[in-house]
Amino acid sequence: MVKSSTPPTPVTRKPSKVEGIKERSNFLREPVATEILQDTTHFTEEAIQILKFHGSYQQDNRDNRIKGQEKDYQFMVRTKNPGGFVPAQLYLTLDKLAEEYGNQTLRVTTRQGFQMHGILKQNLKSAIAAIIKSMGSTLGACGDINRNVMAPPAPFKNKPEYQQAWEYSEYVAQLLSPQTGAYYEIWLDGEKAISAEENPEVVAARQKNGTGTIFPDSPEPLYGTHYMPRKFKCSVTVPGDNSVDLFSQDLTLVVISNNKQEVEGFNIYAGGGLGRTHGKEETFARLADPIGYVAKADVYDAVKAIVATQRDYGDRTDRRHARLKYLINDWGVDKFQSMVEKYLGKPLEPFKPLPEWKYEDFLGWHEQGDGKLFLGISVENGRIKDEGSFKLRTALREIVQQYNLSMRLTPHHNVILCDIAPDQKQAIANLLTTHGVELEPNAISQLVRYSMACPALPTCGLATTESERIMPSVLKRIELLFNRLGLGQEHFVVRMTGCPNGCARPYMAELGFVGNGPNTYQLWLGADANQTRLAQTYIEKMPLDNLETELEPLLVYFKQSRQSNETFGDFCDRVGFDSLREFTSKYEFQGAPAETIALQDDGNGEQEAAANAVTAAKARRRITLREPIYAKLKATAESQGKPMTQLVNEAIEAYLQGQ
Repeated sequence: MVKSSTPPTPVTRKPSKVEGIKERSNFLREPVATEILQDTTHFTEEAIQILKFHGSYQQDNRDNRIKGQEKDYQFMVRTKNPGGFVPAQLYLTLDKLAEEYGNQTLRVTTRQGFQMHGILKQNLKSAIAAIIKSMGSTLGACGDINRNVMAPPAPFKNKPEYQQAWEYSEYVAQLLSPQTGAYYEIWLDGEKAISAEENPEVVAARQKNGTGTIFPDSPEPLYGTHYMPRKFKCSVTVPGDNSVDLFSQDLTLVVISNNKQEVEGFNIYAGGGLGRTHGKEETFARLADPIGYVAKADVYDAVKAIVATQRDYGDRTDRRHARLKYLINDWGVDKFQSMVEKYLGKPLEPFKPLPEWKYEDFLGWHEQGDGKLFLGISVENGRIKDEGSFKLRTALREIVQQYNLSMRLTPHHNVILCDIAPDQKQAIANLLTTHGVELEPNAISQLVRYSMACPALPTCGLATTESERIMPSVLKRIELLFNRLGLGQEHFVVRMTGCPNGCARPYMAELGFVGNGPNTYQLWLGADANQTRLAQTYIEKMPLDNLETELEPLLVYFKQSRQSNETFGDFCDRVGFDSLREFTSKYEFQGAPAETIALQDDGNGEQEAAANAVTAAKARRRITLREPIYAKLKATAESQGKPMTQLVNEAIEAYLQGQ
């Protein structure tokens, strides 16, 4: 029984400042169209808000700030790649743009797109135009609109459900794409871009208005003049595969197939989201709820119904309270479902049973299922770069040029090279190895493998502290702690962000660091390794210098009291924070003063950074050795086959006994 075929009447609200900017923009044209032609280094505040819809953020490099001088303005450009698919031509264009206009790096995002940093305003139009002409897009990669639609990245050709998820990620992206001509007018001077043909079913669904989901006479039929209240994030996945972090999405469709491996319909999750604000308890991270099931024939109408519900009832007064998660939290799932059904024109069906969700990163070599291979490459913090003997950017460029390979970007900012012929495997492996790229997943530090960090300083305007740049040293310190406590092979999901916005999804990590001031982080604990449970705040403000002091008792407790095969996140969730705090309060810190010594002989820049971080954290316990003494200690340790730490302890103990 249809509850109502009449579209609901939204509540009148006082709009925020940004709502006025969107209204005056003439459907995303102004003031960007005017200001892009001006010989200036930056845009006005109003233009900045509209520029986001076009896929770019204005930033300034805080490392280069000089008092009394203009900020070092530069632009980040983000691509929109449904399902993370990047054809060879597009990748080579992005690589060239990073060299010519950017900071010589590319960064894989946690939403399966690319970011380029360091672009000057004078080069912004050329960069975006080049992306469009190479079958790419930046439209809707940022702004109050549907963002990049995620999907499992593994290019299995013998698992139809994966191909179906990719297809529907593309279709949903088409359905929710802005229809304004502003994008091509500004960046291509109105030139018609060559692009793939849209699915006719999607085009028909976008124009359909049976229940009031669109504005028929608007240039933006689905979004209207004001677009969405805030960002809107979607994913499409298959049963059991949680590589997309589905519980963090505003909307997730789960492909449900029949015995013939044909799509029958989709389970729907809605209301996830991680962004929050420190000190504002009314803002919070939230997991998506199961909403119901919809048949294949109705999926586009269902997506439009959910978008329309958020569009018309989402908070346009307080942007901190504007995401779909707050609407569902305030209303409850039942009321939200009822409103979606009014827009849909029919009831949703009951949610279908699903297997347990598992996270996979698909690193290493795999059979595609069609006689070809794919290769998942770990990209630490998503940064594709050349640095010293590590030349990942050069390697990928040469491989794509030589073999014309497409790639899929993963939700955990790694890269998958697709459609590799078996006779190409060895040559590609040799090329990567020659350029310092590790291909064996088990040879990569497990902490590094499962970690994520956002870019943060120096360019992100929201960052209050470091993330990407400090993450390697933080992981080294945790690894040292593992080794000292006898947890050498242990690992857990670690994520870090420079602010509470949560771009690297720290609230879904077993150990999450959330920037809360200079060199200070919130510590979040208790999520699970498969990203199905939300972490909780354990420490509100932790100076990074206190990392070992705070983690050591937690890890000791974990080692002593864990159940068989229990992960760190599950342990923290099971025993509870009261128990963790009680154990910690009675624990006497056992930090080893000699741990800094063993780091000095690595000769690696990251190791040196880790050493510096550790010594800063433990200055009160540090032993400093003059270089000649250190060199002699090292040589003696090697000749006797003993760790330097052991020799130091033996020497000090012998000395003290002689006193």
